[in-house]
Amino acid sequence: MFTGIVEELGTVSAIDDLTDAIRLRIAADVVLEGTGLGDSIAVNGCCLTVVSIEGRTWTADVMRESLDKTSLGTVRVGDRVNLERAVTADKRLGGHIVQGHVDGVGSIGRRTPSEHWTVVEIAVPPALTRYVVEKGSITIDGISLTVVDVTDTSLTVSLIPETLARTTLGFREAGDAVNLEVDVIAKHVEKLALPYLSQKEN
Repeated sequence: MFTGIVEELGTVSAIDDLTDAIRLRIAADVVLEGTGLGDSIAVNGCCLTVVSIEGRTWTADVMRESLDKTSLGTVRVGDRVNLERAVTADKRLGGHIVQGHVDGVGSIGRRTPSEHWTVVEIAVPPALTRYVVEKGSITIDGISLTVVDVTDTSLTVSLIPETLARTTLGFREAGDAVNLEVDVIAKHVEKLALPYLSQKEN
C-alpha cells in the first residue's frame, strides 16, 4: 500500500525487452534506503517488485498485463518517473489509500498557470469518472491529488509549486499519458451496493 506522496524522481537507465515483459532499471537514491529484494516501489503509480539492486540502480520486471493497462509501456531510457516506497505502519498517511493498481490511463489536457498554482485538466476514461467526485482523492501517476472539478470525460486538479517541482506533473505536456487509480473505497462501496440497488429496481 502507498500514500501517493512521491518521494523522489528517478531516472529510467535501461529497458530490457523480454518479449512478453520488460526489465526496467531505474536510478534512484531516496527509495533505495532500507529497501531490499522483494520490496514494493510504486513507479508512476504502478506497484512493482524490486528484483535486484546494484549500487544506486534497482530493477523490476513489468509483465505484459501491466504494459497493456498502464503507461509503463511508453517509458523510454532517460525518462524521469515518480517513485514511492510502500508505506510502513508507523508512517503518516499524508495522502490517501493507494494500492498501486492502475485502473486506467488518462492524458494531460490544458494547463492553466497562475501566480501560485497551475490547474491541469486530465482526460479520464468514461468508465472511471463515476468513481471521481469533487474534492475527492485521485491518484495521477502515483501522486495523491484532490479533484477540483469533474465532468463525464475529464477532471481538473490544482498543483502547488512543491508538486510541480517534485513530480512528473511539473513537466508533463498536453497529450502525455498518465496512470490513474481511483479511490478503492468507492469501488468496494459500489460492488456491495449493486445487489441491493438491483433488488430495489425489480
